[in-house]
Amino acid sequence: MATKLPPSEFSTRLDAIRGRLADTDADAAVWFDATSIEYLTGFHHIQTERPVVLAVTDGRVEITVPRLEVERVQENPRIDAVHHYFDYPGGDPIRTAAAMLDERGVDAVVADADGAPGVMGYEGPALSEFVEVETQAWVTRMRWEKTDAEVDLIRESAKWANLGHRYLADYTEAGAHPATVSQRASTEASRAMLDTLGDRYSVRVRGSGPVNAGYISGEETALPHGHTPNERLSEGDVIVTGATANVDGYHSELERTMFVGDPSPDDAHYFEVMLEAQTIAIDALGPGVEIAYVDEQVNDYFEEQGVADLAQHHVGHNIGLGGHEPPYIDTGWADHCGSDHTEMTEADATMAPGHVYTIEPGLYTEEAGYRHSDTVAVTDTGTEMLTFYPRDLESNVIR
Repeated sequence: MATKLPPSEFSTRLDAIRGRLADTDADAAVWFDATSIEYLTGFHHIQTERPVVLAVTDGRVEITVPRLEVERVQENPRIDAVHHYFDYPGGDPIRTAAAMLDERGVDAVVADADGAPGVMGYEGPALSEFVEVETQAWVTRMRWEKTDAEVDLIRESAKWANLGHRYLADYTEAGAHPATVSQRASTEASRAMLDTLGDRYSVRVRGSGPVNAGYISGEETALPHGHTPNERLSEGDVIVTGATANVDGYHSELERTMFVGDPSPDDAHYFEVMLEAQTIAIDALGPGVEIAYVDEQVNDYFEEQGVADLAQHHVGHNIGLGGHEPPYIDTGWADHCGSDHTEMTEADATMAPGHVYTIEPGLYTEEAGYRHSDTVAVTDTGTEMLTFYPRDLESNVIR
């Protein structure tokens, strides 16, 4: 039962970064992105108007944080020095980070951006006002191929997502409100997860539980990113579920199309077409497979069935620390890899062991939507289905 990344994962990641840094003329590598900082050091924080800046040199790892993060980061064994400013705009985060770099004699850096992202009202100077900056996307690319330890965490996430989904099905009935069913299922599954794991659970949430399970219903399902409607469930409603669990920052994705009572003939038809499309996509996955090919296979099937106009998105995406990560299973992926504005090569257009994908082709009529999503890992020899809630029609009818 994997619940936390081993320290060796971070050592390997930092060694890889230093190897790349040695191939440049820069003195340090710098990150502003919260997920990248978490990936390299294990320090996780909420990205706000207060920038956090991580710097890696050949011998040290240093970080600039707002005052309110000092106690949270200073015990991190992978960070050698913590610099801080008071707050924003009362402090001067980029100038503080520049002083951190200057103390190490850094004149040139390779950074994930030329300054902090403009979120929650932040407006700051470019880092290049203080040091020479060349941009890189090293961590984004490193996160494509998950290690065995990372896949173990996603596999554990899928177990608890499945439990949350079971509670969803158990508590769903005509007359229930989707919001309260979702809250109840999430709470019950989170309680079970925390009771089972105890102090093995790595603290990752604030105020909510580690399992999140819920759904949209009725006409909202016709929108791929619909919202939970303020209406109680009725016989004949279509619902599209979603369940995941946070295991040391890693996530899985489990979604099902379900029906409150017997589905209509149209509902059953679209469900079966969607299910076959998902099966085609899952069967097409594997090491060395062109990523765009999987999306093309589904598109061809939708064309054959005369429903291509009801599709609104590609087949899926990578998943891990982020809910959506590249590569994306999209017909345009190969062209994206070969374009001038990315660092990706033609080799990046194919699947590789360690990729973990959501497989979620969907159909959307004016009345309802139909989409399953499963999390599938690409292995050395094929694939492994990490999510495992039943996919067939009968198992997804709530009597």
